[in-house]
Amino acid sequence: MKKVFCIGETLIDFIPVQKNKPLKEVSGFERVAGGAPMNVAIAIAKYGGHSVMLTKVANDHFGDFLMDVIKENGVDTSSIIRTDEGETGLAFVSVDKHGERSFNFYRENAADLMLTPQEVKSDLFTTGDFLHFCSVDLIESPMKQTHKKVVDDFREIGGIISFDPNVRLPLWPDAESCRQTILQFLPLVDLVKVSDEELAFITGIEEEKSAIASLFVGNVKVVVYTKGSDGASIYLEDGVEYEDEGFKVTVADTTGAGDAFIGGFLSELLLLGVTTENLCEKIHEYHQQILAFANASGALTASVKGAIQAAPSRRHVMNFINTQVRNNK
Repeated sequence: MKKVFCIGETLIDFIPVQKNKPLKEVSGFERVAGGAPMNVAIAIAKYGGHSVMLTKVANDHFGDFLMDVIKENGVDTSSIIRTDEGETGLAFVSVDKHGERSFNFYRENAADLMLTPQEVKSDLFTTGDFLHFCSVDLIESPMKQTHKKVVDDFREIGGIISFDPNVRLPLWPDAESCRQTILQFLPLVDLVKVSDEELAFITGIEEEKSAIASLFVGNVKVVVYTKGSDGASIYLEDGVEYEDEGFKVTVADTTGAGDAFIGGFLSELLLLGVTTENLCEKIHEYHQQILAFANASGALTASVKGAIQAAPSRRHVMNFINTQVRNNK
């Protein structure tokens, strides 16, 4: 089976024990492993795929905890480098009464930002493998240069590259630095996932259809547009759109739901034997299956507390899909 390499941050999320409160009023937190690329790697492993984490993890107690979680969830850790440089990044996540989040980050000396291009060997990757990354670790650092190197490696071998900008503005010097960096990497990928909350910011275009059309630059063949409880759509470079209304659940915590969605999406592409040559063809043929699985993955993750470690198994997702009555568009 082909592998999905997920490159980027691993960190500790501190989730308030008390709900519906701003961070300044919270007196207790629960520790969970986090970081969007790690969440996606765990989701793919839970769905039966072979996921590999590319990152650097601190030799501290939080780093030990992260390694335990990653291993316990079936992710390949053979390419993770442990280091005495830096420390594990922390994120304090406030969840409001609707399950939506706000973040405070402590990552200036985070170990994952120190992964250098020389520490990731090109012979790790083979034709047909997938690469997935986000924008959090694209701030100016050795890790940004490592992303560039790995993306170039994947373009050379004919691997599929997936990008979820996953905008987190508090981590950037200013909003425009974040936007320009996303636009710099966008043309290098085959597939981009963008949420309704991010679309106008990234593109600078308010009208939805025009904004989505503007994302088809460079190598981009597929745009996956997520709309929270309203489901998601796939747009293809030939102008075809496929939509799925999603699943209605009682939201407990949206942390990791988007990562579960794209993890589910990529795991379906893996099962279908997708390559750079047949990517659009396979989506044309199996769009309903792909979107249903991805939306169910995100919905089930949002319905429970505990980020991606609470993500469902493939059997759980399939049972959930089979018991729902929906009017798919």
